[in-house]
Amino acid sequence: MRKKITLKDIARELEVSISTVSKALKNSEEIGRDTKEKVQAFAKLYNYRPNNIAISLKNKHTKNIGLIIPDIVHYFFTTVFRGIEKYANSRGYNVIACLSDASFDKEVINMEMLANGSIDGFIMALSSETQEKSDYNHLREVTEQGIPLVLFDSTTDEIECDKVVIDDEQIAYEAVKKMAGSGKKRIALFSTGAHYNVNKARTKGYLRALVDCGLEVDEKLILELPPEKNIDIIDPFLESNSIDAVLAVNEITAIHAMNLARKKGFRIPEDISFIGFTDGLLSKYAQPSLTAIAQHGDQMGSIAAHMLIERIESENEEEEEPVFQTKVIEATLIERDSTIN
Repeated sequence: MRKKITLKDIARELEVSISTVSKALKNSEEIGRDTKEKVQAFAKLYNYRPNNIAISLKNKHTKNIGLIIPDIVHYFFTTVFRGIEKYANSRGYNVIACLSDASFDKEVINMEMLANGSIDGFIMALSSETQEKSDYNHLREVTEQGIPLVLFDSTTDEIECDKVVIDDEQIAYEAVKKMAGSGKKRIALFSTGAHYNVNKARTKGYLRALVDCGLEVDEKLILELPPEKNIDIIDPFLESNSIDAVLAVNEITAIHAMNLARKKGFRIPEDISFIGFTDGLLSKYAQPSLTAIAQHGDQMGSIAAHMLIERIESENEEEEEPVFQTKVIEATLIERDSTIN
């Protein structure tokens, strides 16, 4: 089956801008006769068909933003949603939120449902299954039609769009150095798989810190948690490994592991220290309180909404190839009772 051709493909083959192709196909008087005939003939030859949904989306502002997030259980995504909605509302936009439940299929379905002319653009964090499959065709189709998209937190380099992230590598490095500086030598990393972009960065920072602190790198101390029932494997991990510190993927995992350690008679933080990503309410009120990494979800959401609305309202977005940005937010280590201060 022949691959569906896009405006971008035609522009690249004929060495003209996407805007020129779009105007030529609409028979615009702004485009010379020779160029129009060349573009139209090429489009006919390759059976180009415009994406009517995308055209509808481009030509009519609905003042609605589509948001797709993996879940709302984790405090981080709740704060991102809050930041997006607060900024969007201040600019006169509403937010329509959908959950992918970390599922590739649900992510695709949600995107197709929202891209029916009812929204002006997307903000989303990729589902774990999407990253595992490395299948981004649904995103590529959207961006190639010029529909604005901003990715946050869970992103991919395979899609050209604006992105908002934290420096996961650097904050993981700082967390491990913090624990090593208090005398911890067997530091474990609770991750969710090397194919996730955030975990690749965190693992890199974790390993770099171990090396810089002169500690042994032991691959057995990196625990990859499966997406479902991931806390079930923590107990046997604690039983079979001699560890004195843990950097965990989120606060729920960190606090669960901390509770298991206490039941086994470990003192926290004297015997085992814990640090978890996301500084939520659980971190503040856990016993002992959890040293956590603040990812500043409100700020991330606000920046993502700002970037998307600027794309939507830009008058010149079709005239030249867009220049996309990646905004990096500095995470913060909030020290509490689960680490030695």
